[in-house]
Amino acid sequence: MNTEWHFYEPRDGHRLAHDPLNAIVAPRPIGWISSVSPSGVRNLAPYSFFNLISYRPPLIAFSSVGMKDSVANIRATGEFVWNLATRALAEPMNASAAIVPPDVDEFTLAGIEAAPSRLVAPPRVAASPAAFECKLTQLIQLQDKEGALIDQYLVIGEAVGIHIDAAMIDDGVYQTARARPITRGGGPADYFEITEEALFKMGRPGA
Repeated sequence: MNTEWHFYEPRDGHRLAHDPLNAIVAPRPIGWISSVSPSGVRNLAPYSFFNLISYRPPLIAFSSVGMKDSVANIRATGEFVWNLATRALAEPMNASAAIVPPDVDEFTLAGIEAAPSRLVAPPRVAASPAAFECKLTQLIQLQDKEGALIDQYLVIGEAVGIHIDAAMIDDGVYQTARARPITRGGGPADYFEITEEALFKMGRPGA
């Protein structure tokens, strides 16, 4: 069977209706990040370049196109919170993605109730079933293969406090699908929900 391939070099453009990159590397967890400015303005924004990158210490990372309010706040204060985005919170999460001036509180804008954190200043999303309170460990401006800096910033934080809705835990095991987490797909509007029906199991070889 002969396969027809669409090949392109990113520097020359993809020649498609929409960039396929974030549709191929998908679905991606959502980094729903809350922060507070030095003057006390609350910020809440979702990032689709996000993941857990280390167990011990627990490190999470998200990447921002441009020095957006979240990154500027975290650089100034050294603190942020990651909030799990779920199907029930999808519309408010999307509303918090609006591009607004730095003095706008996205919790208020999106009608999202906040809950106090214990170890950091930024609040949590009260209705989110899981949240990580984080301290900044690294903020890196990314560069291309020639070493030239690009307008993209990688934020890495250590989770120093973790909140989990106890209803998500059975016999000491967190039930991933029970929270109905959502992930980002490709195109301008694609999202996916994680459900029990999508679950399959494989044991690690040699384990």
